[in-house]
Amino acid sequence: MKRARIAWAGAVHDATEADGQLELLTPAFKGRRVGFDEVVWLPPLAPLDRPRTVLALGLNYADHAKELAFKAPEEPLAFVKGEASLIGHRAFTVRPDGVMFMHYECELAVVIGRAAKRVKKADALQYVAGYTVANDYAIRDYLENWYRPNLKVKNRDTCTPIGPWLVDAADVPDPMNLALKTTVNGQLTQQGSTKDMIFDVPTLIEYFSRFMTLMPGDLIFTGTPDGVVDCQPGDVIVTEIEGIGALTNTITNR
Repeated sequence: MKRARIAWAGAVHDATEADGQLELLTPAFKGRRVGFDEVVWLPPLAPLDRPRTVLALGLNYADHAKELAFKAPEEPLAFVKGEASLIGHRAFTVRPDGVMFMHYECELAVVIGRAAKRVKKADALQYVAGYTVANDYAIRDYLENWYRPNLKVKNRDTCTPIGPWLVDAADVPDPMNLALKTTVNGQLTQQGSTKDMIFDVPTLIEYFSRFMTLMPGDLIFTGTPDGVVDCQPGDVIVTEIEGIGALTNTITNR
């Protein structure tokens, strides 16, 4: 099943896709169908009573590392993002005034389903609730070091669209063989496959759970392939992953 989280009629609802519409799962409206254009799309994540940990990988595709003139890392290179940076499908991302280079990053996002501590790689996928699409924008003007991007590069409000769907892990038999692509204003600018990750999803779960407990609802952004380009106000960016969904986002200057 693939599920969305939306705002409609003054309330937040969980929904699923049905015949090209959204079918509400909220008990009071269960079975009611609304159009994709009638709602505000939210990140497809259940609310938590604690801060959500968002772990993001840098340079996890060899071609992207080469694109940035770096050698591939020998162990996962990760940084932490705040949940406030997350926005939904069809939302707007602000490009700050005066910025010279701001680019998308199409990424497979892993949603943890149960507490994971010292997990073995062979068992790691059992701890995944599902997958969604993330677009982890970066502003190169603020970059001090590709290996340690500062908060202004990667942790800005509106700069992490995610969605539109959360696809159950059971419906993604091989997360390491999914095609990724990005279009800007309808023009193909990036394409790749999750099979080209340096550190695959099971490896990442094993790695992180060695020294920290991953909790239900936590996210792992798994990096992007090469092909990133500068995005200007008015540009419409679609980041798409095979079997997971197509996430649409528009750049604005305010």
